[in-house]
Amino acid sequence: MNIFEKLAQRRAAAKLSATHRSTASHGGPAGAPLDDAIAGYGTPAGIGSAGGAKDLKRTARTHTGPVPTDFVDPVRMSEEQRRTVAMSAAVLLHYPNADYLERLAVVEESTAGLPEEVRTCFSEFAAWATEAGLRAIEEHYVETFDQRRRCSLYLSYYAVGDTRQRGMAILAFRQQLESMGLFPNDDELADHLCVVLEAVAMAEGAHHAHAIEMLASHRQGLEVLRAALLGLGSPFASLITAVCASLPAVDPDTAQKYVDLIRTGPPAEMVGIADLPFPTTQPDYI
Repeated sequence: MNIFEKLAQRRAAAKLSATHRSTASHGGPAGAPLDDAIAGYGTPAGIGSAGGAKDLKRTARTHTGPVPTDFVDPVRMSEEQRRTVAMSAAVLLHYPNADYLERLAVVEESTAGLPEEVRTCFSEFAAWATEAGLRAIEEHYVETFDQRRRCSLYLSYYAVGDTRQRGMAILAFRQQLESMGLFPNDDELADHLCVVLEAVAMAEGAHHAHAIEMLASHRQGLEVLRAALLGLGSPFASLITAVCASLPAVDPDTAQKYVDLIRTGPPAEMVGIADLPFPTTQPDYI
């Protein structure tokens, strides 16, 4: 099943869910309850971290100037809306093949019911993509994501860099996805942002909450990616902003990790194998 088919499946499931809720309420208005703004999933961004945060005001500078620390605030939304954000972003962050503009049209329709702050992210991207055309989108995608390390879509890169731990990290991603009943294609690395976003969109029940925690545990990498895209003036920054708005608020420890990552970059090669700097197993309650 390709990403476009998954989007169609997600939309069909959403319509079925809305019909079920409407019937259950005896004709009352359909619609899932909104989550709290922190998206209470048990563990905030920064899961698995050790130690306290440093003073950000003392460290939030690099040799090129101030480090951007204007993190995206969480937006109150329902679980189904959060799933829509994840799948829509995954669809548009996949490589722009010949059907990309068709994907874009479906995403525009799917995101029409999202909160304004998030819907605007998708509509702004759609306006640019429609005007630019497929060839320009392809060129910008390759120049941005394939040729710039700070714009990598592989989440483990921000955590362990191009070190020997990278293979372990990708395996940990795959094992977590498989524990949720999700099996990435052999041609997809399990740490790719689109793969994790698909997990958020497709996982059911308690697995959905775990998928959110899995993505949120890499928030510092997402923020580095977002800052890099904003610095380039890339329209793709809007999609990452939408994803961040669907996650819990950034806690002080994650904010410090982000500053450190901006200042020093991902880890360099080290001798020996240490523990991975992010959670690699499901919580005990799942």
